[in-house]
Amino acid sequence: HSQLPADLTKMHLTDNPHPQVTHVPSSQSGCSIASDSGSSSLSDIYQATESEMGDVDLTGLPEAPVDSEDEEEEEDEDIDRTSDPLLGRDVVRECLEKEPADKTDDDIEQLLEFMHQLPAFANMTMSVRRELCSVMIFEVVEQAGAVILEHGQELDSWYVILNGTVEITYPDGKSESLCMGNSFGITPSLDKQYMNGVVRTKVDDCQFVCIAQQDYWRILNHVEKNTHKVEEEGEIVMVKEHRELDRSGTRKGHIVIKATPERLITHLIEEHSIVDPTYIEDFLLTYRTFLTSPLEVGNKLLEWFTMDSLRDKVTRVVLLWVNNHFNDFEGDPAMTRFLEEFEKNLEDTKMKGHLRLLNIACAAKAKWRQITLQKPSRDSPLFFSLLGGSDKGFGIFVETVEMGSKAAEAGLKRGDQV
Repeated sequence: HSQLPADLTKMHLTDNPHPQVTHVPSSQSGCSIASDSGSSSLSDIYQATESEMGDVDLTGLPEAPVDSEDEEEEEDEDIDRTSDPLLGRDVVRECLEKEPADKTDDDIEQLLEFMHQLPAFANMTMSVRRELCSVMIFEVVEQAGAVILEHGQELDSWYVILNGTVEITYPDGKSESLCMGNSFGITPSLDKQYMNGVVRTKVDDCQFVCIAQQDYWRILNHVEKNTHKVEEEGEIVMVKEHRELDRSGTRKGHIVIKATPERLITHLIEEHSIVDPTYIEDFLLTYRTFLTSPLEVGNKLLEWFTMDSLRDKVTRVVLLWVNNHFNDFEGDPAMTRFLEEFEKNLEDTKMKGHLRLLNIACAAKAKWRQITLQKPSRDSPLFFSLLGGSDKGFGIFVETVEMGSKAAEAGLKRGDQV
């Protein structure tokens, strides 16, 4: 099993059962995602405009409720089910205590859910983890101070700690402690390997899973056959893994597991396989962890919009973005300008149906806010203009706001309804 080349350290790894474009930095950085209250799916917007849409092709735009208030009841149920970690542990232990041959698909899924949180499994693909879960053996050492491996002993397994702490004492007298989620033992090779140091339990009730050398080597080497690397100018910029979502083999394809930030952005407008249908939503939810500014995405989308062949795909990305994360635009003047420019592009290209969708999405997601403007005198200019009213048959909206004016500073924006 060869290590990934150094340039993959700047890539981002997707490894959840529901694939998400996530970032694995050298030091874990926090990510704050503000929620949009009452977020709805795009299908709600389509229904509202169905009669006015004409022949706009909206196929393939999935429902994507994010942070929906309607889901609160379901969330409460989930919390009830998962609030007792011991209950989850009992289920996992039950699965672990079965012989590998007796483990059902459900058992393996339970183990997978638990194991993917542990550092030892962090940089493995989903298929490798699943295979490891199917062959792992459970072991418990009751007493603290018990020797698990002697110095110079021939190794035959890879160990991952599930509970407790072990200490490795090296021949030079140095020692290190390993706790839950850490691993020790063989490397993925069929060569004879010997333990360097003594491994002892530090506490009572240490629990491990062990994977035999033959299985560990076979599974970790098989991953190479299952992955496809995309290269540009001699550098690997994307790694995809082949996955089959059902045993009939009808739902299979490649899913992105690692890529450079630039390549992740480009993949927004490429074809997504049947096993990765929510790539765009996953990207829009997680890009904050590996991009410094949303404009990196916005500027690319504006550039691609000029190409006829990409226009529909770009519009789909923007509609999903506005619908699911409107706070990205509302709280950022530069992103508000991006949205205005995109709106103008839709007008210029006469994409009236999509423009209507965009306007309804913005109106549905916008939050009420109160702005106070003080004029030095009655005759002072307002620095903004209004449009609409009862004579026009629609509400009163802000049409323009002078850049750098008091009105702009107070937060008044084009498109605000008064």
